[in-house]
Amino acid sequence: MRQILALIVFVAVAACEPVVVVQGPQQPGGAAQPPAGADRTDAETRAIASRAARQFVSVVETVEPVAEQECRRVSSRRNCDFQIVVDDRPNQLPNAFQTVDRSGRPILAFNLALILSVQNEDELAFIMGHEASHHILAHLERMQENAAVGATILSGIAAMTGANAEGVRSAEQLGAAVGARTYSKDFELEADRLGTVITARAGYNPVRGAAFFARIPDPGNRFLGTHPPNAARTEIVRRTAAGL
Repeated sequence: MRQILALIVFVAVAACEPVVVVQGPQQPGGAAQPPAGADRTDAETRAIASRAARQFVSVVETVEPVAEQECRRVSSRRNCDFQIVVDDRPNQLPNAFQTVDRSGRPILAFNLALILSVQNEDELAFIMGHEASHHILAHLERMQENAAVGATILSGIAAMTGANAEGVRSAEQLGAAVGARTYSKDFELEADRLGTVITARAGYNPVRGAAFFARIPDPGNRFLGTHPPNAARTEIVRRTAAGL
């Protein structure tokens, strides 16, 4: 069942973080936007918002059933009834993420800045496929397990070396943070790979969709960074698409 709701409260999320998107030349088929800083009339603003909304609904209606089908193919025991939500709070950086509600239903969340920042349906479809893949591949659960292991190990070491209660708590928090980040880059590449498959099966061009990476800051290959280099992500999309 497809639903698009306004998101009020955010809970634990998988991996993805807000990003600054640099607007480039508009590509055909996208939600046309004047250059950043350009003056817009009220009519132009309404037209941009209307096109972006129609594009978002169209992509949701096309991609969600494919993601649901892929979810059931990978794991028949997972809850694959995706709920699509929109965070309509103003003045936020573009962001999309995957989480689950209290009943375990998977949620794919997008804010308005992200919806407006994509240059075409392929980019939006790829982002949606990527976020759905985090749930299909159980990344949130795996990240929580890694955090729990890291917290246990580091707090145990702190206790063995004579740290007081506050020191043990600090070590536990640090261990959880380190544990959660341990495989986050691998998770992103896994989601890019499966997201490419979902995007293509939904009828969109994943390579064109991955052009979104060219307009966000490159995280490089930082130690304990959460995201892999943009070039690595683009390459895995190209290789996966070529093999379909």
